[in-house]
Amino acid sequence: MPLLENKVCIITGGCGSVGLASARLFLEHGAKVMLVDLDQAVLAAAKAALGSPDVEVWVGDVSIAADVQAYVDATAAKWGRIDVLFSNAGNHGSIGGLEDYDEEAFDRTYRIHVKGAFLACKYGPKKMRDGGSIIVTSSMAGTRGGEGAGQNIAYVTAKHAQTGVVRAAARALAPRNIRVNSLNPGPIANDFQQAIEDQISALVGVDVTRQIDREIPLQRHAQPSEVASVALYLASSMSSFVTGHIHAVDGGLAS
Repeated sequence: MPLLENKVCIITGGCGSVGLASARLFLEHGAKVMLVDLDQAVLAAAKAALGSPDVEVWVGDVSIAADVQAYVDATAAKWGRIDVLFSNAGNHGSIGGLEDYDEEAFDRTYRIHVKGAFLACKYGPKKMRDGGSIIVTSSMAGTRGGEGAGQNIAYVTAKHAQTGVVRAAARALAPRNIRVNSLNPGPIANDFQQAIEDQISALVGVDVTRQIDREIPLQRHAQPSEVASVALYLASSMSSFVTGHIHAVDGGLAS
């Protein structure tokens, strides 16, 4: 049975591995999907790869209020409403020691992750039906720091702050039965994660990827499709009494 039949879903960071895997799964379950990302050409390629008439794309920066209002308004204009807003956009921040950490890189990472989530929670509900779902992609780095945390203070800090956005927004939107949840993957087998691990490995002189896999009880990184499956649960009515919570997809890393 389709879990998102005729539901209208926005996915920011739509061209990344988790965004695309989620879009593909949402479409399989009957959704209409608006992909939001920064590059028109990459968005066009993503739309072509998905091969569905129920996909539209929008170029926008999630840290700019006017862009967020624009993607929200465009989605509602196309399909009449919004049921699910998956705030999934992010960057991996700057890798470096605390004493020399780039301050502009810190600010940019904070804007993308924290302000981006805040703006989604602020403007998305204006076009959402009561009973909708907002999902914010965070990270297990936002609950425990983890390997390499000292070399990526901006990312770790931003991910902790996103939890505050989720919990405050969940309380604020509860009267409308709009659920707000945090999706917190552990390490994912994708280019985004590998770039982080490669940079930290070079900085500390340790193969961080191998070290992480040894620490994860399931002994491997997650596949993007495994993260998307939890996003589907949070988007659907299966999670109708779940709000304000952190949902780990980490192979047991935090256990």
